[in-house]
Amino acid sequence: MVRGSAALLALAILALLGFVFRPDRAVRVATGFVAHNVCSKVFVSGLDPQGVFAETTEREGIRRLRPLLRLDLDRAAKTADVSLLGGFRSHAIFREGFGCVLVHGASQPYLPKIDLVAARAAKAPPLLPEIAGPTVVEPGDPALKAALDHAFEEPAAPPFRRTKAVVAVRDGRIIAERYAAGIGIDTELLGFSMTKSVIATLIGVMTQQGLTSPSLPAPIPEWRGPADPRRQIEVEHLLRMTTGLELDETNSGFDPSSRMVFLHDDMAAFAVQARPIAPPGRRWHYSSATTQILARIVRDATGGPEQSLAYAWRELFNPLGMRHVTLELDGAGTLQGTSYMLASARDWARLGQLYLDDGVVGGKRLLHEDWVDFCAAATRDTDYGAGFWTNRSEHPNAKGRVKLGIPRDAFFASGDLGQRIFIIPSQRLVVVRLGDAVDPTGDIRGAARLVREVVAATQ
Repeated sequence: MVRGSAALLALAILALLGFVFRPDRAVRVATGFVAHNVCSKVFVSGLDPQGVFAETTEREGIRRLRPLLRLDLDRAAKTADVSLLGGFRSHAIFREGFGCVLVHGASQPYLPKIDLVAARAAKAPPLLPEIAGPTVVEPGDPALKAALDHAFEEPAAPPFRRTKAVVAVRDGRIIAERYAAGIGIDTELLGFSMTKSVIATLIGVMTQQGLTSPSLPAPIPEWRGPADPRRQIEVEHLLRMTTGLELDETNSGFDPSSRMVFLHDDMAAFAVQARPIAPPGRRWHYSSATTQILARIVRDATGGPEQSLAYAWRELFNPLGMRHVTLELDGAGTLQGTSYMLASARDWARLGQLYLDDGVVGGKRLLHEDWVDFCAAATRDTDYGAGFWTNRSEHPNAKGRVKLGIPRDAFFASGDLGQRIFIIPSQRLVVVRLGDAVDPTGDIRGAARLVREVVAATQ
């Protein structure tokens, strides 16, 4: 009876607020977030659905809705449905090789006509030398072992850290790695916004090949009108999130970036309609939507959905020896560049190694010669670079990380819940941490301790 009364009260509150705030959108963002994450982590990563559901709904904001959420998982059909009080249902489906995608209403997501097995089959050996053998690399140094022990420690009370994988690479070889139960060296793990760094890297490869350049006007047809102020937006503004468009991300469920990711099939088509609120380059605000526009640029410059996937494998993943990768698509067939690439911890480390080696792999330059410094250079007065966060900044966050032990020259890919690839040129180190830390900082103190102790152990 109490539960029924609570449900009725919740419905009454939603109905009252709906006249003004359209909370149905925020609720659908929440159910979409849970459905997509459960789908990806169960059918791509192979994790336990109930454990994934419990961890996913522990996130701030969603946690308050958890008693009213229901998960319906169909292993045969490979679908995940999440609803609130029987309504606001979000439906995610898994497609072999392409990961998961949300289905909105009667629409059918674009399914690329591409032989992914052939696309993944490298025609030549990887340019990047192998970073480890076929078994987990146990640390031989007691100090390194202690660093891993600390990375996997849990506090006595929430928020829990839930570290899933740690890989430390020095001079191109893994010196220590560890995985949580049920996860191994080939398990593909969700990178969330580290996917933005992948899209930035593809733009870097395209720049090296002359297909684009940060200084070029963004090739967006919707912005080409002679009186449209958005025609002044350059590719660099998208990379640095300084477009001046009304696309600020707050993770509230009401913000345009959240609605783009979880309520729209063609994410970039939604994003490019945003109105300008500041001149390009004058204002910074974090925005997934700007990266999704970059993903559309990759799609269009390479020839379409199939060609963009083939390009990513041919020009980036295969040369780096990245074999365990799923780069998901939105409903229109564009790379889901904001948050939905999954890769093994070792493969995330290989991406970091590309940046540690200044974009050169096996004697071949994949990234433009200025690209690494360009990505690591702070944007305006922030600690964000171009697709990466950076310590090469006077911003208080950057100074705080340096005090915690992350070297000044470090920069890193970062994703929700504490996914990170730290690239530290001065130490010849790449350190990867993957997990589900729900504290607002993504357990930056724990990540900093890991980096600090790995640095100390290797000196």
